[in-house]
Amino acid sequence: MSSGSNIFDRSLLRVHQRRARLQKPATFLLDRVATDLGERLSAVLRRFDVAVDLGTPTDAVRRVLATSGNVGTTITAGLRDDESITRVAADEEALPFADGSLDLVVSALTLQFVNDLPGVLIQIRRALKPDGLFLAALAGGDSLTELRSAFAAAESEVEGGVSPRVAPFADVRELGGLLQRAGFALPVVDSERLVVRYDSALALMRDLRRMGATNILHERRRKPLRRGTLERVTEIYADRFSDPDGRVRATFEIIWLSAWAPHESQQKPLKPGSAAQRLADALGTSEIPAGEKPERSS
Repeated sequence: MSSGSNIFDRSLLRVHQRRARLQKPATFLLDRVATDLGERLSAVLRRFDVAVDLGTPTDAVRRVLATSGNVGTTITAGLRDDESITRVAADEEALPFADGSLDLVVSALTLQFVNDLPGVLIQIRRALKPDGLFLAALAGGDSLTELRSAFAAAESEVEGGVSPRVAPFADVRELGGLLQRAGFALPVVDSERLVVRYDSALALMRDLRRMGATNILHERRRKPLRRGTLERVTEIYADRFSDPDGRVRATFEIIWLSAWAPHESQQKPLKPGSAAQRLADALGTSEIPAGEKPERSS
């Protein structure tokens, strides 16, 4: 996801998302994230006059913002081909908003599929007004670890090699640094893991198709998956990741990003040496200069 990389086939992503909308889409994960986003936003005691829902594949987030009570106009930005109240055709990697024009930018389960996440974060920060808020959820690196493991084992065994099947999602430890380098203030990054149970690995893969979240890696194998390999994937998945009742587990890691465009009113860390009271005095103990060892009592 670094600048200049080209990991994802984003035109194929649009095809998959369009296909998912034409089928009966699986939206439970997006609905859960949208609800959580609304709860996080409700804890912010201020009003956002102009908000952008950036790239969210459904209108779940827009519905939450409409009922939040502290958001004015919401603009849906992305390349979805459905109709929404206020929509701007935009690629998440090339935002069309003027600098300092937005009060709030939110996004749900989209930014894990951009090729230049640092660049996108910089664009979002520039589009925000001073003291504007960025709040987003994206799939993290521990998502679908079970499926990745089963595919790797099956392909090694059946075909003698491994091909990329599951996207290399971002690591939670890296994202705080990315927010800081993009120029955000007060960055907060946290994650949660959701374990979803399925009848089989095939049921999980059907859900991923209905989410529009199947393989869009540029380095993916172009040949159809062999029947024998697929059968072995389901066997390995069931052997390694099933519960006593026979159902299998699938992990989804959701990483939350929260940060503000800088503003002079925001809290800032104290300068070194500016403390008004010594720590030793506050603790009721004696200060020991650096390099000296405390005396041991006999």
